[in-house]
Amino acid sequence: MTKSGITKIGRWLADRAENVAAAMLALMFAAFLVQIAFRYLFGLPTGWTHELSVILWIWLVLWGAAFVISESEEIRFDIIYGTVGPRARRVMGVVSAVALVSLYLVSLPAVASYISFMRVEKTAYLKLRFDYVFSIYILFAVAAIVRYLWLAGRAVWGVAPEEFDPTKASSGI
Repeated sequence: MTKSGITKIGRWLADRAENVAAAMLALMFAAFLVQIAFRYLFGLPTGWTHELSVILWIWLVLWGAAFVISESEEIRFDIIYGTVGPRARRVMGVVSAVALVSLYLVSLPAVASYISFMRVEKTAYLKLRFDYVFSIYILFAVAAIVRYLWLAGRAVWGVAPEEFDPTKASSGI
């Protein structure tokens, strides 16, 4: 497969990840509207809408962090990072990546065990098993490990992370 073919597949997957995030946000907003309508129009407070919104928020944040935001959109402390040259940014990138990958790898077995253990508990209203609710964290952690291994590899082989330009800072839109 050619590089352009892989790039097209990657772009298509990134677009679908954004679609999933948008669908979760739309569903969360719809649940919020239902909650308002039931409470203030019908005088019937509902718990399931709040529960659904919280679950969708957890999934939306971790899904977005794992599959939607790019490396340049991640939050970083750039007071020092923005003042150093490419070589220092490469070193900082490798050190950060090694630390994060190590922490995720060390914590992953315990997290997986805990999430597996949570299959015995269910949410109060929707009766969803908590292992399903929290399973998104495993996807997030694995995606973070892969991302930071890739970033460390790029830095080791000579590609410095992007230099931060505060004049081009945006909300990502």
